[in-house]
Amino acid sequence: MRTVPETLLAPETRPRVIADCEKLVDKEVADMSGVTGTAVRLAHKTVSAFDSGHIPAMIGTILPNVAEALQPYWASFAADPAVSGGDFGAYLASREDEVADALLAITDSRQRASSRPTIVKAYKTVRGSAVKHVKAGLPALGQLVQGYMAVLPTGTTPARRCPASRLRNGCGRIRRFT
Repeated sequence: MRTVPETLLAPETRPRVIADCEKLVDKEVADMSGVTGTAVRLAHKTVSAFDSGHIPAMIGTILPNVAEALQPYWASFAADPAVSGGDFGAYLASREDEVADALLAITDSRQRASSRPTIVKAYKTVRGSAVKHVKAGLPALGQLVQGYMAVLPTGTTPARRCPASRLRNGCGRIRRFT
């Protein structure tokens, strides 16, 4: 079985993962409400205006660390996906404190190493409430990862493609396990 880093960081997959993560960030930010939501949206807008490529670049930069941080949770989930109803997002949410801490340790480290005062200020503005927002995003993050790991909920069967050697011979249909 491939690991989370092997899967998400594969050259053919990584650009799609980054794009999907950016969409996830944009959606999570847009869905925030209240004073905190306003602060987060302002920070997001400031970062985007200051450097429009910063968010996808940052996602690409931290993706290896995020994949490594999620690997032990994935391994545990994959060993018995029925525990969370076959939903990796639910699995992460059931361990929200430790998963959020592991993920925020990555961004905290990046912030400490940054030499860009505007970015540092924007991060510090939202860091106090970040745990709550990271926890809220765990179900969607888990679903995103699970989609790339191609593990389906218990009781379903994955599609099986013909071996590459048979594609030349016209066996290009997707088959279902029976």
